[in-house]
Amino acid sequence: MPPAPSPSAAVRADDPPPATRTRAPSPVDRPRTGTVHLCGPAYVLGEQDADHTTLAGLTERARELGMPPKASLWGWGRVRRTEKDLESLAVESGTATLRACGADPGSVDAVVLCSTRFPGGPVTHGTFVERVLRGLGVGDAAFTGVTLNRCTNLLVGIRTAQALVAAGHHRRVLVVTTDKITDESVRMEGYALFSDGAASCLVSDEPLGPGAYEIVGGSSAQDTGALDWSHEISADLARTVNERILGALGMTVDDVDGVLHPNLFRPVVVLKERQAGFAQEQLFLDNVTRTGHCFAADPLINLVDRAAAHGTRPDGHYLLVSSVPGVRVGVLLRTPPQDPDRIPAVDLGSPS
Repeated sequence: MPPAPSPSAAVRADDPPPATRTRAPSPVDRPRTGTVHLCGPAYVLGEQDADHTTLAGLTERARELGMPPKASLWGWGRVRRTEKDLESLAVESGTATLRACGADPGSVDAVVLCSTRFPGGPVTHGTFVERVLRGLGVGDAAFTGVTLNRCTNLLVGIRTAQALVAAGHHRRVLVVTTDKITDESVRMEGYALFSDGAASCLVSDEPLGPGAYEIVGGSSAQDTGALDWSHEISADLARTVNERILGALGMTVDDVDGVLHPNLFRPVVVLKERQAGFAQEQLFLDNVTRTGHCFAADPLINLVDRAAAHGTRPDGHYLLVSSVPGVRVGVLLRTPPQDPDRIPAVDLGSPS
């Protein structure tokens, strides 16, 4: 798939400062439609594009993990590294989402900020959040942090935002996940090659921009006895989530047009998603080799890139999913019935 153009993600210099923007009225003054939308999905990848063959100690690490060093078997391809901090990645992606939605940053009621590992501790977290919110220009928007859900963080964040909007607590919630590898010795694990990056979307009570989806369902399933990394990803939990989401809508797995899953090694993701009941044709495997595993960001990255590569069907259903040991989370999206010309969000991480 050819790379998308790379517009600047910086906030325009002629934008008014956050303090002068007019914030939307209180949720109690807004009529509730009952419909929640996921708008402007976007992502940014690390600016350094490297082939897996350039990774120091890759063969030794594979041997340590008991993996035959066969790139074609695992889907080893390219990874993306960054010298930027997590705040910068989050701001770039979130700004792209707001532009794709045509939404003024001042209209954002809340931000759900996700990361597998927020830097520092309580003493530094306030400054971290301040830099993200100021960079996004959202002023005094409420914020929530999500981290303990590991690589399901983003989908948990989206479900949290959906609940806040559906309840009328907020009208527009910006969800951003941002992560990077800080120790190159663990860029490769037994299930994936990791890339640095961020992804985002706006969860809103109205469709904003050409890349808007309706959120029609979501669920999670947990096995608290299997949360440790010594356990495998559970196909049983995936089937439970499928039943909770699809069964409630009178649908089956065959009614899903596309499954947007984490970019784990090909044999791992194909096996687990096939065991969950999906056909291989429903999976989007291109980014296993093109981008690697970007922590929790993969489902949104794959949603963007699948739309760019294959388009989306009007009134089609697309399932965002992610699994870690002991947890499975899914969010079901529907495209508008009469919107054949889908315009995907921009991949800010691809070279121009």
